[in-house]
Amino acid sequence: MSLFVPYPEEFAEKYKKKGYWAGLTLGEAFDDVAAVFPNKEALVSDERRLSYSQLKNETDRLAVSFLNSGLKPRDRVIVQLPNIAEFVCCYYALLKIGVIPVMCLPQHRFSEISYIAKQCEARGYIIPDFYRKFDYLEFAEEVKEAVPSLQYVYVAGEKCPEGYFSLREMLQEETDAEQINELLEKNKPDPMDVAVFLLSGGTTGLPKVIPRTHNDYLYTAKATALPSGLSKYSVYLAIAPLAHNMTLACPGISGTFLNGGKVVLVERVSLESMCEVIDKEKVTIVGLVPALIIGLLNYEKRGEYDLSSLAGIVSGGSKLNPEVAKRIKPELGCNLLQQFGMAEGVLMMTDDTSDEERVIFETIGRPVSPADEIRIVDENGLDVPPGEVGEMICRGPYTIRGYYNAPEHNKTAFTEDGFYRSGDLMKMDVESGCYIVDGRIKDMINRG
Repeated sequence: MSLFVPYPEEFAEKYKKKGYWAGLTLGEAFDDVAAVFPNKEALVSDERRLSYSQLKNETDRLAVSFLNSGLKPRDRVIVQLPNIAEFVCCYYALLKIGVIPVMCLPQHRFSEISYIAKQCEARGYIIPDFYRKFDYLEFAEEVKEAVPSLQYVYVAGEKCPEGYFSLREMLQEETDAEQINELLEKNKPDPMDVAVFLLSGGTTGLPKVIPRTHNDYLYTAKATALPSGLSKYSVYLAIAPLAHNMTLACPGISGTFLNGGKVVLVERVSLESMCEVIDKEKVTIVGLVPALIIGLLNYEKRGEYDLSSLAGIVSGGSKLNPEVAKRIKPELGCNLLQQFGMAEGVLMMTDDTSDEERVIFETIGRPVSPADEIRIVDENGLDVPPGEVGEMICRGPYTIRGYYNAPEHNKTAFTEDGFYRSGDLMKMDVESGCYIVDGRIKDMINRG
């Protein structure tokens, strides 16, 4: 079975020729940055502080350990970890050997995990031992019983039952450097291979599987890092779940690493912990959903912390009320970047360096790529006049051409000429050329 619906050849050639697709894997792109900034701090998680060279070495060793455990390129592995260092290590380790991580949330339970694992024919499952009073070890047994393809379980934490693999022990395995390089080279994926499976928000309780290639997902991180102003001086706070597209690559940890910045992980989503970390680590940028932005603005203890390092907040996930948006600069002293996007592809952002305040407060900006094709259409698929509301459909160098293993659904989710039907009602702000969200064609289930 093909892992993704391929881009038509003429589009693929155009995206390569124009440089949108760099012909690099996500693992190679990370290693290139690590070679430039070997001693620079890359990742902070609780008491762990890893430089770029240390993080590279950990992901290399872990990649080889995954191969030695029985995984092979193109295998699928369910990743259900909170925001801890092991998530980042596992993610890049799997990317380097062509094993496909399937991004699941810690709060997913049996109906979602068993369905996704069956849908992907997953061979591996990465879990914490316990998290938020939930026993994932016991849970993994239930999932294994329901999913015949699931052979290997990898555990982050102190407890690891017999028959499971301890990530801590895997990271401590001594492997010859020459053997590591040989195995990584032998199992290196092609940039056009699927890198990661994301999950849709969905209009039903069970998500659809979204295949993203190395080429298109690397471009996603690069294209969103630019308007976000990321550089080697940036400190990105990952407080939303790492499995979310925004935190993973929009620009997220991927965009930060590509620019030589530092990623700080927060496991507990609370205003107190967020303020503590911004103060301690001198965070410069954070991606937040509107509910957290409102919470931060109204947090009565905010004045007890030094948040002056914060230069930008990327707002995504749902619509931010203009009245809330107007409070950010005066009260928090940082810029607002509105972001609209979907795991299926297209992303729009405002630009605080060039957009006027009205555009930043009231719109979601413009597509991040010059190659994004956006149409606003009526119920018959015909373009509506500028300024009128219709469904946004899109295609481009990082928008998928089909969901994984869903041929019947793809017939209605995509047009015959490859445009993705987003289900989002939008209109163009004629004056600025930016877009305004006006709702959804169908109600979505928000799974937190």
